[in-house]
Amino acid sequence: MEHRRLEAHRPDSGTTHERVTPSGRPPQASALPPGDLGQMRRTLVRSELIGRPIDPPSDHTIRRLATCRCGTVRAICTGDPLRVSVCHCHDCQRRSGSAFAVDARFAEDRVSFDGPTQRWSARGGSGMRSTYHFCATCGSTVAYTTDTRPGQIAIPVGAFADPAFPPPTVSGWEQMQQPWVAITGDDIEHRD
Repeated sequence: MEHRRLEAHRPDSGTTHERVTPSGRPPQASALPPGDLGQMRRTLVRSELIGRPIDPPSDHTIRRLATCRCGTVRAICTGDPLRVSVCHCHDCQRRSGSAFAVDARFAEDRVSFDGPTQRWSARGGSGMRSTYHFCATCGSTVAYTTDTRPGQIAIPVGAFADPAFPPPTVSGWEQMQQPWVAITGDDIEHRD
């Protein structure tokens, strides 16, 4: 099997980490090496979700890669998320197939997509519309937008498959939280 070597630089640590991934597959870690994004941007198809490619980042900006389960759809996110939150509402429980959903919100000009998606819109418990973008092949939700946060795109944190991803700072709709779930931490804002 052919492998290629990738180097990822984290500006906060000043170190470079080497990773080896099978050729032709996206890396499992979410921080992309600066050189890879330029190559990926040249091959990206403009997303109907955004309509324009992201601005080129500086060499010290973190790039994160989120993918669907089969790897057909990729989201490249530049910089840190605006917010990482846990939602316990019933709509998010159904969407995630779990007791709660964890999502990272990015400014829409910091996210670029590659791969075909389907979309579905619905009004949630708040009465506001959300539009979900999911892989046409495997059905994984890769992103969604809401009327409540124009100009932002939410990406499910699990799509990054990165244990070093920033932790949540908000836990919302806790009145619908499963009784056996506890979101803990000193920096968590709890909302009903």
